[in-house]
Amino acid sequence: MKLLALDTSTEACSVALYINNERLILDEVCPQQHSKRILPMIQQLLSQAELSLQQLDGIVFGRGPGSFTGVRIGAGVCQGLGFGADLPVYGVSTLAAMAQAAYRLHGATQVVSAIDARMAEVYIAAYKLEISSNIMQAITVERAVKPDVLTELGLQGNVAAVGTGWQTYYDQLQLKQAATYYTDILYPSAQDMLTLALPAFAAGDFIAAELAEPIYVRDEVTWQKLPGR
Repeated sequence: MKLLALDTSTEACSVALYINNERLILDEVCPQQHSKRILPMIQQLLSQAELSLQQLDGIVFGRGPGSFTGVRIGAGVCQGLGFGADLPVYGVSTLAAMAQAAYRLHGATQVVSAIDARMAEVYIAAYKLEISSNIMQAITVERAVKPDVLTELGLQGNVAAVGTGWQTYYDQLQLKQAATYYTDILYPSAQDMLTLALPAFAAGDFIAAELAEPIYVRDEVTWQKLPGR
């Protein structure tokens, strides 16, 4: 299987290629430069792999939450490339991607991901590792919330904290969930989006490119445990 993943939802711009169990990765922190950088970065990896877009099996994109403009850019690029090359697409949560990175880099099995959402809010969700698949599964819904009114999460044992939300609101978030903050995971990476998307593509759980849509989350108003979690 050959997949392209891209993300422009935060200050970082990230692209990764999956080619039959091999990965090529390109991450840059380039605030407000996503529209200029994303296509050259994609072309750089395709050229490195000596592949054309038409030789891929699908495209993975960071669906949000994140910067409104950044999330729209990512979804739009995915739509354009996928439609032009007649490729299916699949959207991955930016918060889930950071949780997956915590497992990849630190072996974390419980993670609270938080992105600074501006306006004194964070985008936040909690995850636990599914041991059978080594894939992070959400145990709460994603939401935008002010840290001081966030309900205590109540996770027990070792919990990892990742993302710019923890960087900005560390003290407030620690009051809601004691966790070890990993400063090396500030932004989502396309390589972790590949990991999360591979089972979906294998199961045929993808959509047509024109149906790719961003997820903004900002209008969510309640913190809920997901059924069965």
